Amino acid sequence: MVSAVPVRGGRNPAELAAGCGVLVLLGGLLAFAVVDKGHRHENGYRLGASFAHIDGLSVGSDVRLAGVTVGQVVAERVDPASYKAQVTFTVRPDIRLPTDSAAIITSDSLLGGKYIALSPGGNDAILRPGAEIAQTQGSISLEQLLSRFIFSVTDSMTKANQQRATQGGTAPPAGQPGGDSPQ
Repeated sequence: MVSAVPVRGGRNPAELAAGCGVLVLLGGLLAFAVVDKGHRHENGYRLGASFAHIDGLSVGSDVRLAGVTVGQVVAERVDPASYKAQVTFTVRPDIRLPTDSAAIITSDSLLGGKYIALSPGGNDAILRPGAEIAQTQGSISLEQLLSRFIFSVTDSMTKANQQRATQGGTAPPAGQPGGDSPQ
């Protein structure tokens, strides 16, 4: 047995207006999110620094002082003369850094994002907007550290094997694991 469901003849104008209003609101929020994403919100003065490596640092990365975010990276480029990375970043206006301050690229964790850590110096003179921080330390790559460690381990093992071979054989001395031990 099939039952018939009565079909409404028309739509309620209030429901239609509410549905259209929700769609317009969602469209406006989406447009605001897309348009606002392209704008940088700079709050503070700009400083620059030159680094040998900035692996993992990008525009929008944090600039921190004592672990507190005080700015962000706003531009990156390569200097064609020195082949170093030139980074421009902002610092909050209430933070006044001495001229002998240092900028160090570090990471949140082993797999985390990179940021610039500022280390203030002890000089009485203060960096002016647009100044360049002279003391810098570039990014340390986890891959480079691991490859250096592996190379040093394999190199020391190779040298030990060569030393044993030149001493008259490859058998370990008495008393060592695998060697002749007195009974």
